[in-house]
Amino acid sequence: MDVIFGNLDLWGKAIGNTLLVFFIGGIIALVLGIIVGAMRVSPIPIARGVGTLYVNIVRNTPLTLVFFFFVFGYPQLGLPDLSNTVLGILAIGIYTATYVAEVLRAGINTVPVGQAEAARAIGLPFGQVMTLVILPQAFRSVVPPMMSVFIALLKNTTVAAGFSIAELAALRSTINDSADRPGNPMEVLLWVAVVFVILVLLMSWLQRHLENRWRIAR
Repeated sequence: MDVIFGNLDLWGKAIGNTLLVFFIGGIIALVLGIIVGAMRVSPIPIARGVGTLYVNIVRNTPLTLVFFFFVFGYPQLGLPDLSNTVLGILAIGIYTATYVAEVLRAGINTVPVGQAEAARAIGLPFGQVMTLVILPQAFRSVVPPMMSVFIALLKNTTVAAGFSIAELAALRSTINDSADRPGNPMEVLLWVAVVFVILVLLMSWLQRHLENRWRIAR
């Protein structure tokens, strides 16, 4: 246990940064994914084309390259300086949004067409049809795959360690580089794995809770 209690300051910072990247990146992914998912089923051809292009390009690009572009390419554009943590959050959020969009599109396709036709018949525009009729039903049907996307997002935060972002996966090198810190790399990696297992179990519990709650609400 020395690797934990002898490095509490590092563990606290690493877990905090991991959760920061996960939560803010998740919010970006959810908001952007809803927009792109709606574009993918939009009756406007340009909107569908832009949504399809975005999903196909970003989803088929390795996450490491997306991080590389944001962390190393962004500063070359002459835009306002951002920290590596902020750039990493943007990278993982924009990347994960493509998967959120595709899960939502699948959920939207499970909603009977008559629901949208009835909403349009009473004069609702496309935006209100989506937000008031389609998306609430779609979200209920995609809880398991959506939670799988966010579990993948949590595990993908480890990629940030390779871009000078002090999260859990970076602990091994941080502790190993400090001679006065207790623990060896293998011990650190094992405890990092334990932390991720606990976080994933919590998300699995949340998934079951949402499924049971929304099943009753139907």
